[in-house]
Amino acid sequence: MSHGPILCVDDEPNNLAVMRQILKDDHKLVFARSGAEALLAATKHLPSLILLDVEMPDINGYDVCRRLKRNKLTEGVPVIFVTGRVEEGDEMAGFDAGGVDYIAKPVSAPIVRARVRTHLSLVRADDLEKSYRAAIAMLGEAGHCNDNDTGMHIWRMASYSRALAEASGWDEEHCILIELAAAMHDTGKIGIPDAILKKPGKLDAVEWDIMKTHARLGYDILARSDAAVFKLAAEIALCHHEKWDGSGYPMGLVGTAIPESARIVAVADVFDALSTKRPYKEAWPFEQALATIEQSAGTHLDPQMVVRFVKLWPRILDIKSHWEEREAVIADR
Repeated sequence: MSHGPILCVDDEPNNLAVMRQILKDDHKLVFARSGAEALLAATKHLPSLILLDVEMPDINGYDVCRRLKRNKLTEGVPVIFVTGRVEEGDEMAGFDAGGVDYIAKPVSAPIVRARVRTHLSLVRADDLEKSYRAAIAMLGEAGHCNDNDTGMHIWRMASYSRALAEASGWDEEHCILIELAAAMHDTGKIGIPDAILKKPGKLDAVEWDIMKTHARLGYDILARSDAAVFKLAAEIALCHHEKWDGSGYPMGLVGTAIPESARIVAVADVFDALSTKRPYKEAWPFEQALATIEQSAGTHLDPQMVVRFVKLWPRILDIKSHWEEREAVIADR
């Protein structure tokens, strides 16, 4: 997470002194008195926020901001312009340069503190979101760390799941949640022995019984969190191997007794399993995989979900192509 200081930039020492007085009790501060100094200080200190004057003798604040946004080290640092230029066009110029806010001089201490607090909270929220997504990615990939599935499997089928959720009328927030949750559908495979996960042939009855426990194992791991995404992931992990006709596992649920999230992920998971190479099979041609999905409607898969999936076919192919390109780039590194 970002814990850098606040960088205050102004060519007038009195203005810097004012900022010091306003912020010193609550924040670590560093200072720069020119555009050139600001660019060096930003790279050196990696600030969490920059308060930037506009009118400076060497490089004006707008140009400083543009340069900061072109630098990989500083592109994500929010910039608040602090200036006496308060015409509407000046504010627009600041936003166009990449600034996130605009404070007029002479500054008001309560306003400065409030704006700084707001933007630092947004930085922390963004850092938390990145950490959250990283944790989800690690859980998803952990479920496949001992098998021979291609690395992109969880992300492909998560993208298919999101597309199918959208087609099923889910709102945007829940579509985002299912894309994240679907990536963790096989988390329980962490507890399955390598000899079973990596077996090149079909599993015998005893091995299959062990393999089926991954649904409950995944649920037990993911259900420990009260966060919405992990609750949904736990539901999916437990139920994505249930079948429409009741012949699935672990509970033998029938039809709409299976949570809709799991019915969505089941279609995505089956299609991805058929259309990609596995230890025991070659990848099936897309049309053959789609035909099998259609034939599974009403037995394995929710018939309505299959209808929606077929209607999404051009988008499904686009998603698959996208992840194949990503996989090829990674393989070339």
